[in-house]
Formats: sequence, C-alpha cells, structure tokens
Amino acid sequence: MALLRAVFRASPPAGRARPPPASRSTAMDSAPRWLAGLRFDNQVLRALPVETPPPGSEDALSVPRTVAGACFSRARPARLRQPRVVALSGPALALLGLPEPDASVEAEAALFFSGNALLPGAEPAAHCYCGHQFGQFAGQLGDGAAMYLGEVCTEAGERWEMQLKGAGPTAFSRQADGRKVLRSSIREFLCSEAMFHLGIPTTRAGACVTSESTVVRDVFYDGNPKYEKCTVVLRIAPTFIRFGSFEIFKPADEYTGRAGPSVQRNDIRIQLLDYVISSFYPEIQAAHACDSDRVPRNAAFFREVTRRTARMVAEWQCVGFCHGVLNTDNMSIVGLTIDYGPFGFLDRYDPDHVCNASDNAGRYTYSKQPEVCKWNLQKLAEALEPELPLALGETIVAEEFDTEFQKHYLQKMRRKLGLVQGEREEDGALVAKLLETMHLTGADFTNTFCLLSSFPAEPEAPGLDEFLTALTSQCASLEERRLASRPQMDPRQLSMMLMLAQSNPQLFALIGTQANVTKELERVEQQSRLQHLTSEELQSRNSAHWAAWLQDYRARLDKDREDAGDTAAWQVKHTHVMHSSNPKYVLRNYIAQNAIEAAENGDFSEVRRVLKLLESPYQHEEALEVAGPEGAATGASRRPSYSSKPPLWAAELCVT
Repeated sequence: MALLRAVFRASPPAGRARPPPASRSTAMDSAPRWLAGLRFDNQVLRALPVETPPPGSEDALSVPRTVAGACFSRARPARLRQPRVVALSGPALALLGLPEPDASVEAEAALFFSGNALLPGAEPAAHCYCGHQFGQFAGQLGDGAAMYLGEVCTEAGERWEMQLKGAGPTAFSRQADGRKVLRSSIREFLCSEAMFHLGIPTTRAGACVTSESTVVRDVFYDGNPKYEKCTVVLRIAPTFIRFGSFEIFKPADEYTGRAGPSVQRNDIRIQLLDYVISSFYPEIQAAHACDSDRVPRNAAFFREVTRRTARMVAEWQCVGFCHGVLNTDNMSIVGLTIDYGPFGFLDRYDPDHVCNASDNAGRYTYSKQPEVCKWNLQKLAEALEPELPLALGETIVAEEFDTEFQKHYLQKMRRKLGLVQGEREEDGALVAKLLETMHLTGADFTNTFCLLSSFPAEPEAPGLDEFLTALTSQCASLEERRLASRPQMDPRQLSMMLMLAQSNPQLFALIGTQANVTKELERVEQQSRLQHLTSEELQSRNSAHWAAWLQDYRARLDKDREDAGDTAAWQVKHTHVMHSSNPKYVLRNYIAQNAIEAAENGDFSEVRRVLKLLESPYQHEEALEVAGPEGAATGASRRPSYSSKPPLWAAELCVT
C-alpha cells in the first residue's frame, strides 16, 4: 500500500495527466490470488491525451463536465454493498490467461470485478466520445456508465482491455448515476458470450457481479419506478474505441448546434488515428511505413473498417440479431458488436421488427441495419477529415460496403442452406423467396433454418409430407398473428391523425408520423382479415407457400449434388455445413427473461445454465437442455424447451 501511494505521489511523465489519489476504500487490503498473474500495461493512456484531474477531493473525478483536449478522464469506481458473483465466463476470462473459475474464486472475483478493489496496475479512466443518436448529433457522450481498468498483456502476446460497466459515475455521466441494474447486466453478459459462440465478432463479458446496493429505475417510463440492484459487467475487448471517438472534433452541427469538446484539435485526431492503426491494424501501418503522405494509409484503414463493418452486420442478419441502438457511438472501430443495450433475436420472422421499445420511428429495424451501418460509416468518414479527404472516404463506402455485405451475406446464406459446391446466379433469388415465405407464414427464424437441415434432399427420399408438417408447425398460429397485428394506437388518436392528414397535409408531414399511421392502418386491415380466417385455412395457406419454395430449394440442391459427383460425400458435407451454420440456440427474449426473474429472486442457477447452453449453440443434441434443480426458482414452470418457439407471453416483453 505504501508503494502504491508513492507511485501516485510521483510526478507524471511529461505530457501526461497526474493520476488521482488512491481510493478511499481499502482497495489493496485484500491481495489478489487467482488474479495475481494479470500484468497491466496501459498503453492507450500513454499514447493519447488524458485530462488533468480537476482539483479537489476524489469525488471531483465524477463531476459532470466537458472534457476538452483529451481522449480520457480519470475515474474511480464507487463501492457496492455486499457484491456477489452472478456468473463468470470461463472462455472469456481465459483470454486474460486466467484458469477456469470455480466457486473458490467467486469472492475474489466479486471484490475486484465489482470495482470495490483495484488490481495492481489498474488505472481507471473514462473514454471521451461523441455520437449521432437516432440520426442526430448529440455532442459529448463518453463513458457515463463504464470505466476502463487497463490493458492486460498475456503470455500469448495478446493485449486485452478490461472495462467495468456499471461501476459508478464519471465525468460523462451527466445527471445519471453511472450504475447498471441486474436485468440489463444479465442481458449484456449473456448476449456478449452468445454472440461470440455464434461466431460473430463481439466484445466479451467475463463476469456479472450484483450487490445489495440499489438505484431507482422507471423500467417502462410509465411513472412507476422501483428499486433495482446495482450490477457490474466485466467487459473484455482489444479496444472499446468507436466511431464516435473521432467525433469529438466535430464543429457545431448545422441541425442541433452541438459541437464536439475538442473542435480544431486536429493534433489529437492524428494521435488517435496513429494509435488505432498502429495498435489494431499493424499490417496497414507496416505497408505504409515509408509513405510521407499519410492519406493512403488512412484510406487503407478506413477501407478495412468498412469491410469489417459490412461483414459484421451480414453476420447479424444471418442469425436474426437486432441491435437496438445503432448510433455512431455504438460502432466499434475494429468491427466488433459493441454495447448490448436493447437488443433481440428474431422469433417470428419480420423484417420490420423493432427490438427497442424507445425506437418509435423504427430507425433500427432488423431490415434497416445494413443501411444504418453504412450511414454510420459515412459519419465516420466526415469525422476523419482532413486526415482522410471526405470525397475519398465517401468513395470507399460506396465501393466497398454493399459489395462486401452482399458477398458475405450470400456466402453465409448458402452455407445455411447447405449449398456446398459453389455459387449460382439464382441463389440470391432463392434466399429472397425463402425470407418472403418466412414472412408470409410468420415462420420462426432460428427453428426454420434448423429444420431445413433435415430436409429430405434426395428426389426419391420419403418423408416430405412429415417434413412439411414439421415446418408449418414453426409458423405463427392464428392466435400469434392476431396478437402481433394488434393496433398500437387508440382508435380516436388514429382518427384524429387521418383527419389532420386530409385537412392539413403540410402540418401532418411536419409532425413526422406518416410512417406510423401507415403501419397502423396496415395493422387494422390485417386484424380485419384475421377475424375471418380459421386455423385450418391458415395451415393450408402456410403449407402451400412452403411447398412452392421447397420445390425450388430441391431443384437447387439437385444441381449442387450433381456438381459434387460423389452423392454420399456431398450428403455428409451438406449435413455438416448446415448443422454448423444454423444454431439451435440463441438468446431469445423469453430465455433471458426467465433467467432474470430467477436472479432477481436470488437464484443465479438459470443464468449459469443458459450461459453454458449458449456456449454450444450449434450442438443439436437435446442433452444440453438440463432441467433446473427441483424447487429452484428458475421460472421452469413456464419455461419451454430452450429451442422452442416462444410462448405467447413472450410477445408482451418490452425491452428499453
């Protein structure tokens, strides 16, 4: 402890801000054992400007303020009462070189991963960034509920940034408390790991730690707040730098009037670019090491960011993942899925699905995700000027994004359909017709692809009728369809909006609700049609839709088999590729909700069970679905199989 105080009293190196004093907590009184081998080397704090800590007590670190001329500000985690581990992810923690955790390390994990104690070498800080939120520039945002702890160097030569999300207020918390609660933390923890095991680029989550400390949250913004337990997630990634990190230099926005905190600091933009490229794109740095002109290097970097982003969103589309807050501040500069706020996986296939209850305009629907990511890249191109001329950046987006997205998307979709012998021109149309059929029938996205793995592909194969029955069982029932198409507006409100549209179309257009009214009219019409439809008629229609598509699919499989020559070898490869490309398990909302409800009642076993399940999403054996212990508060009484279509009550879940 005396050595730590001496380090903090020492003069900082030239050009670096002085770290804050040691925590008032007895952070180092409990020496780490399981975590003792972690070796910190906090390179980013040496490479980029850190704000000089404000004068005064340690509490001054969390005073909301504009952080000008810096990429980081010092921070300090706030203590939690009685922290305890909800779950630990062994595979994620292994990135840091840690051995597989067991019950004996949970007390230590709770202490250090809650922020109640700091590991030797950790230097808590909050990152400064801006962002376009729902299409509008919001000015300074920053890590208001997250803290950089430091970068751990492993024996394998890797460097991993550790971050605590929910550890208390920072300079960027504005009027918030810097805390996260159990429900949102469980969702982030589970989804981070689920996405990794699905093979999708993502940040990782090593631990979820809750406590007896509470904060008040109005969950549904309906005037009914309640106390919820403060919870912290340990996040791990090569870096958490994002598109918005480069927007701190933005001059006053022409629409909102807001500006970044470091306007006209191109020197810092250059530092940030140099750091990102040399650290995370070393092959690009090496290829342009002798260039006196940095524009070719910066263009190569931006081209690679564009490609990675296109591939990432293509991966999302292929598993039915919806990111509910695709703002520029939630876009990783290294092409990772980042910041799991409101999110969801498609159940019933709906290209207009919105997973964020706050997204009233449907900006971030499932089908719009590629276009939004492309728009965000254009904003990044603007933020890189003058180090990358804007015209060049826009040209790169135009040349690369759509091409890379379509190439990767069709490549993945071919694998999901078991087309293993190469591409054909008609494949895009086959996929488009499949999605149209899924939409028309309300088919379950994940389960439909799983079932296609067992499609009797050979022309003489029996069992087509049985397969068609199984496939249509995954389509939305009449009850589900009626529930999904319920009008969202009060009839009187809709009537008033229609009257306004007729009497004053200019004012109606200014209000900006035309899309909502159109959608509402579609719901009303759909409800009317469904009232006159029977379950038998719906089943017959669904069967006809699927029979038509399966005929095209079988014809395409015949061509694929013919190209292979060896039918037996083709069948083995076909089945293997489909099983390894179509997950049986994804983090459906109802699965997460059951785990959350159990955890809120003090039982973490369902969170841990779901975590293990999600570590093997392509495992098609039912043995993975282990029932909870008898009498445990796991929500098992209303929990279907993890691979089942969601129950009706799941349609009522609201994620904000």
